Amino acid sequence: MADQQDILEGHRSRLKEKFLQNGLGGFLDYEVIELLLTLGTPRRDCKRQAKEAMLRFRTLSAVLEAPAEELQEVRGIGRHNVFGIRLIHEVSRRFLKDRMISLPVCHSSKEVFDYLFHSLRNAKQEQFKVMFLDAKNQVLEEKTFSEGTVDSSAVYPREIIKSALRYHASSLIFVHNHPSGDPAPSESDRAITRELVFAVHTMQISVLDHIIIGDNRYFSFADQGLIAEYEHDFRSLKERL
Repeated sequence: MADQQDILEGHRSRLKEKFLQNGLGGFLDYEVIELLLTLGTPRRDCKRQAKEAMLRFRTLSAVLEAPAEELQEVRGIGRHNVFGIRLIHEVSRRFLKDRMISLPVCHSSKEVFDYLFHSLRNAKQEQFKVMFLDAKNQVLEEKTFSEGTVDSSAVYPREIIKSALRYHASSLIFVHNHPSGDPAPSESDRAITRELVFAVHTMQISVLDHIIIGDNRYFSFADQGLIAEYEHDFRSLKERL
């Protein structure tokens, strides 16, 4: 028994040393999960659980994003094991948010994608988020307004405007995901975006972008010239009135 424990300790020490020397570059995905699982149960062998988690969720990112209750459905993973996985997930999310808040994001759809892809890539339902920005185009806050099918009945311009006024936002970025993986906008996506551009412009708040996140790719309404098109439509309508 002592020999077995010594072997286990040696294996964990080698994993830690390997990480300290080279980061995660030389790690297999299951070894990353194994290392995280041992944070919660440092005296247990977690290799089998790590491999089973990879078999169930298929990718490293899916394991990191999995809810705690689903992780615990893997044989041998208990509440204490989940600690390391949830910790790294939340730390990375906090890091990305802090980095996002410290950087200007105007004309930077890639920065928005890099930040929110982490939290939306494995979402099973559509989520509609709004990022509120100040006059210098720095992020003041990010808020989810609906979960489920994103359509005109689920997205309320009045609530978005109310929040924008509360945060003293000068501009907004809309973001939602397509669980299908295809970020191409539907006719409903286009109609909602046009409606929102019109609504917030009445309050002299601008829309910088609407980004749809898919499977490791995204669609930017601003990059495709659609935000400018909707703004032009709004100005034309206002002149006619």
